[in-house]
Amino acid sequence: MKKKISIEGMSCGHCVRHVEEALKEIGEVASVEVSLEGKYAIVELSEDVADAKLKEAVEDAGYDVTEIKTM
Repeated sequence: MKKKISIEGMSCGHCVRHVEEALKEIGEVASVEVSLEGKYAIVELSEDVADAKLKEAVEDAGYDVTEIKTM
């Protein structure tokens, strides 16, 4: 399963790494691809994770989640 997380507030490569690291701490996240230009992260999940859990991880890292879509 993949989900696309729309993120506001990223401005540099450090921000991208910060978001990647926050999402990778969730055990069910198999892989993360973050696009600074597109303002999103694509997460591949080994099993379903509540959107609220993904949102919390990103927001705890200091960024705003505007939308989460299942792909």
